[in-house]
Parts: sequence; C-alpha cells; structure tokens
Amino acid sequence: MQGGLNGRPGSFADTDVVTTIDGKKIVVPAGGKIILHPGQSVTLTPGQYHQWQGVPGSGDVILFEVSATNDDNVDNRFYRSGQRIPDIEEDEAPKYLMVNLP
Repeated sequence: MQGGLNGRPGSFADTDVVTTIDGKKIVVPAGGKIILHPGQSVTLTPGQYHQWQGVPGSGDVILFEVSATNDDNVDNRFYRSGQRIPDIEEDEAPKYLMVNLP
C-alpha cells in the first residue's frame, strides 16, 4: 500500500499509512502489504494508491472494490494506467458465480 496523501500528489509517500480493517485502525509501513482473510474488508483514504492481488497458492479469490460514486475520467488517478475492466467474451459460460441460488 502506498500513501498518496502524505507525499507529493502523484508520488509515493515514504511515511506510514493509517487505515482500518473491519473498523480497527492499523498502521502499515509505506509500501507494506495487508493480507485479508475471508470476509474481512479494508477501508482506504481517498488518494491512496493501492493494488489488489490474491496470494499465490491460497486458492480462488474474488475481490470487490466499493467506492463512492465517481467519474473515472475525473475522480480516479492511476500511478500506472492499464486495463481496468476485462474484455467481455459474449455467450461464454460463467467461470465463477457470485451467488448460487437453489
């Protein structure tokens, strides 16, 4: 996790980052990692650069990011730009179901 608010805008800060996991404040060193367990959530401060990835060898992971209503062209800032939404393959069977109702 990189602090964006403590450093110059558009750069990484070299100071600790204060955030919360399930409402409990934690301090993470600049550039540090947070490992969440099933069902946990982390709350980030606007302007913090971050990235998500599964831990190799830990099995399938589904990650969700929920944020305030925003305009991608105005409100979001990316340190490195890249594809945000994967290409959609029409008429493909689902790979993962988010809800499995009987």
